[in-house]
Amino acid sequence: MRKFDKDRLILALGAPLLAIVAALVITSGVIMTTGKDPFHAFYVMIDFGSKSDSQVWIINKAIPYYLSAVAVAIGFRMNLFNIGVDGQYRIAAFFAAVVGGALTLPGIIQIPLVILVAMLVGAVWSGIAGLLKTTRGVSEVVTTIMLNFIAASTVGFFLQDGRLAVKDGNLFHTPDIPSSSHFFLVPTQPDPVYGTIVIGVLVGAAYWFVLGRTRFGFDLRAVGRSESAASASGVSVKRMVVTSMVLSGVVAGLVGMPTLLNASFNYGTDFPAGIGFTGIAIALLGRNHPVGMALGALLWGFLERTGTQLEFEGYAQEIVGVMQGVIVLCVVIAYEVVRRYGLRMQQRQVGEELAAQARTSEKKAEVSA
Repeated sequence: MRKFDKDRLILALGAPLLAIVAALVITSGVIMTTGKDPFHAFYVMIDFGSKSDSQVWIINKAIPYYLSAVAVAIGFRMNLFNIGVDGQYRIAAFFAAVVGGALTLPGIIQIPLVILVAMLVGAVWSGIAGLLKTTRGVSEVVTTIMLNFIAASTVGFFLQDGRLAVKDGNLFHTPDIPSSSHFFLVPTQPDPVYGTIVIGVLVGAAYWFVLGRTRFGFDLRAVGRSESAASASGVSVKRMVVTSMVLSGVVAGLVGMPTLLNASFNYGTDFPAGIGFTGIAIALLGRNHPVGMALGALLWGFLERTGTQLEFEGYAQEIVGVMQGVIVLCVVIAYEVVRRYGLRMQQRQVGEELAAQARTSEKKAEVSA
């Protein structure tokens, strides 16, 4: 048992260490090809990223990234590729902003209402893909991509002066949410941390508990492993597909809340886009684990924050994008290499045990003879 625990620990630590070493080596090689010093680049990133204002910025940036990763991971655990998180959170945030800007209720009522609207819209938008997959056999990849374009076009149509938006200079945005309905801020220096970090923590805890500690989570993971085996055990595969897509959309609807309720207080043409696609990379980076995705979101925010400082040091702007891509690739490849090594090691151990049992049986037979 002690040997098994030791081997398991080695395998658990081997994958991230291998990924980190490989990412550093490859990134250093890329930086050197540009004629720059990679060690100075890493020093600049660590020095600038460790400053207090950078830490607050990274945490605030990581909140929507983490929520997006969880939304993607729910589909991944079901063996579904919900590539439509970007469209789901954008249309959810838009209609939540419309409702929030049209009402003047007490904050204790209006804030939950805005969040509920976002979750509901996200669930409906992702549920469409789930229904099409179960009733017509349409791949969720195709439908969610198309729904991304439909969501963007829908938001663009209504985000016009005289419809559901107002013009403010060169920008169009929904009416501002009243100050009484702004989400709280965590007082830190020099800038506050978004209070919506609480939403991220609650979503992460719910994700861990539901998928890892409930019968529903077991059924969901079972369908992701083998639909035929899950169906034979009495699990409704179609119901689980729709349910997982709806849950993914519910979490996707929350992605825009940190920006909407803690920063912009409206949905405008400058509202951040592309977070849904970033969530795919972070979900892969964190291996669909709530803690791993949190670390991945913080790492992503760290790279974005420190990448701006690298530009002032004369490094190419594209270096950060290369780093992000290399890290994700190294993590995926490293975990696969370690997984295959672990399987070979288990097969070798089983073979040795079987051989030992065979030798023992032969000795007993000789003694009996």
